[in-house]
Amino acid sequence: MPTAANNPTRLPAEVLASVEQRVLWLSAAMVDHANHVRENPSGLKVGGHQASSASMVSIMTALWFQHLQPKDRVSVKPHASPVLHAIKYLLGDLDAKYLTTLREFGGLQSYPSRTKDPDPADYSTGSVGIGATAPVWGALARRYVDAHFGGAGSGRQYSLMGDAELDEGACWEAVLDPMVADLGEVVWIVDVNRQSLDRVVPDIAARRLGGMFAAAGWQVLEVKYGSLLEDMFTRPGGRALRERLDGMTNPEYQRLLRLPACDVRERLPGTGTGTGTASDADRIRSLLAEVPDDDLLSALRNLGGHDHKALANAFHAIDDGRPTVIFAYTVKGYGLPMEGHPQNHSALLTASQIADLAGRLGVDLADKWARFPAGSPEAVACAEVSARLARPPAPEAGLPPVPTDFGRTVSGTQSTQAALGRTLLDLLRSAPETAARVVTLSPDVSSTTNLGGWVNKVGAWSAAERPNWFADDPDTLLQWRESPSGQHIELGIAETNLVCALGELGSTWSRWGQPLLPIGVLYDPFVERALEPWSFGIYSGGQSILVGTPSGVTLAAEGGAHQSVKTPSIGLEQPGCTTYEPAFAQDTEWVLLASLARLGRKDGRSAYLRLSTRPVDQTLADVPADPVARERRRRHTLAGGYVLRRTEGAVVTIAAMGALMPEASAAADRLTALGQPADVLCVTSPGLLFEAVQARRGLSDAPDWILDTLLPASAAGPLVTVLDGHPHTLAFLAAVHGVPATHLGVSRFGQSGDLASVYRHHGIDEPAIVCAALDLVD
Repeated sequence: MPTAANNPTRLPAEVLASVEQRVLWLSAAMVDHANHVRENPSGLKVGGHQASSASMVSIMTALWFQHLQPKDRVSVKPHASPVLHAIKYLLGDLDAKYLTTLREFGGLQSYPSRTKDPDPADYSTGSVGIGATAPVWGALARRYVDAHFGGAGSGRQYSLMGDAELDEGACWEAVLDPMVADLGEVVWIVDVNRQSLDRVVPDIAARRLGGMFAAAGWQVLEVKYGSLLEDMFTRPGGRALRERLDGMTNPEYQRLLRLPACDVRERLPGTGTGTGTASDADRIRSLLAEVPDDDLLSALRNLGGHDHKALANAFHAIDDGRPTVIFAYTVKGYGLPMEGHPQNHSALLTASQIADLAGRLGVDLADKWARFPAGSPEAVACAEVSARLARPPAPEAGLPPVPTDFGRTVSGTQSTQAALGRTLLDLLRSAPETAARVVTLSPDVSSTTNLGGWVNKVGAWSAAERPNWFADDPDTLLQWRESPSGQHIELGIAETNLVCALGELGSTWSRWGQPLLPIGVLYDPFVERALEPWSFGIYSGGQSILVGTPSGVTLAAEGGAHQSVKTPSIGLEQPGCTTYEPAFAQDTEWVLLASLARLGRKDGRSAYLRLSTRPVDQTLADVPADPVARERRRRHTLAGGYVLRRTEGAVVTIAAMGALMPEASAAADRLTALGQPADVLCVTSPGLLFEAVQARRGLSDAPDWILDTLLPASAAGPLVTVLDGHPHTLAFLAAVHGVPATHLGVSRFGQSGDLASVYRHHGIDEPAIVCAALDLVD
């Protein structure tokens, strides 16, 4: 359930203002030290974002020191990371030694990180749009954990983002998903500073964007003007001033910020054209005449995102029954000499500007990292807030053991995709405690990816029980029972949402001490669409299994748009992830169980399984009946591959992967008949084999024994590799012994057709393999 209304800390205005000024100083000083004080022998740009940080200082000070509760979590926009570190330093959560290490190797990261910063963030950010949406999926994950295991508590999930970040499609995919409208603990605070990296954004978009949020069921709050301006609006001419400011373009407003008071008095009233009239301009001019220069400049900058009273009113107005977006207007670079400048995004304060800033904020440059004096009202406030926000570490809850082998051999004809569904049902029967930790996700493709049986057994998850109106319909094979106890989450057709949710469900072990075993299933061609958030989720510590199925040109009838080519390489290259492409049902069972066993722990690791809809004769797998030999086969399968056929006097080796094992076996039969015997290797993980090759050269600490099993020196000879994917995926195998090789695969766009025609078109059918082998041994 959403959190109850927060009980804010009531700090005196002067104390809050003093804390805000110190946060502004520390955030600016960290960036300055990294660029102008710390040695930089290479001379390369270090960077940092003093202006982007400054626009967030008021909002973040108000949130942490007035409104945040211990169970709340916050995603901080990437370029405001110095503000987050400054606040954590004042609260005692960050040692002073780190303030000089921003963007230094081993120090404070460029952007907030859950896994790499010494003061871990609640959410990693840095991938624009992805970190912003993470609290949405974090809220879903918390609710799921609480419904199944309890202990996840409550708490708002805040996201602090820049207005330009709303250009990212990931934000709107998340906003529009039907599940999100029920997540009342989600609060997005948009820093409306009207600037992107290169320019002032020309149009005033907040009202249009607000309408889009409202249409999706969100509460929309606007914090546009502060107390000084609101007071001016009540005076004679105030209504005209408000209308003038409301109708002003962003560039015109930003230009006013760069002018002295005399020029502001001349330009602010306008010309009486456009939305105003000459009398309106006169009224504004009369109003401004009563305002001293300093007050006028302060009022012009007195936007709601810098006014603690306006911010407090917005926080109090949050409706915890639905998600909320707060548009908080700010000035980019607020309080710095660069404020409002259209090119201030990466600008750095000069040495004299830093000195002036220190003097204005009462900072002694000889002790620039000083905390507030002990016993001062500010120090007392920091101590009280630190105590209030103290969060006990998540308990370490281990997972029940995952079986390694169900002990039966699959017969008949079956696809690896079908084996996925069968393995999940076997897990449910054989290890119910482990199966209770499994949560599956799909973007509206659960039935077409063989999860139907699993969904029928465990039900679909929803925040509240929903009636199954088709329960008594005998023609309905997939029973959609929705309740908080369900274990399958069906999202809309948005792969970004799927993998973002997958990452947060894969983080519950570290957030609440309740590990889950998340499995996301989507069509393999769309892995590339989801690649960036999937990779970022792994970077952020989310451990999960991504299943791409069906895959490759083997999905012949669907045409080129649905045929994945590059995904085997993606799996090989993705850090923090082990990739498998099993050829047989037994291989699928083993790699899925082993992948589940690696999840939900400190040394855990994600997995990517590339599966196929092609039915394959399972007798080709020739799974050993002897228990010892069977276990040996399992170990080899998990290490990267196994010898499917070792032929006496072999003159060529065929290394194949996934759906093309029937073609590889048939090619070996024909070669033997032609007097050119062939060995056949079944590669299950090109990534693990590549790691073994690197280890052999001292570039990795991975085990390399599997290479001696698959490619012993005694059997070194010509090599043909073949897979339903880009041929370079397995090309490195030829380097193990430096043998002549031909690499077959898919390197062109596909087209619709029957399987034989498509394989022939791409040169990966049996005759193509035989021809490649004969060319090598001639």
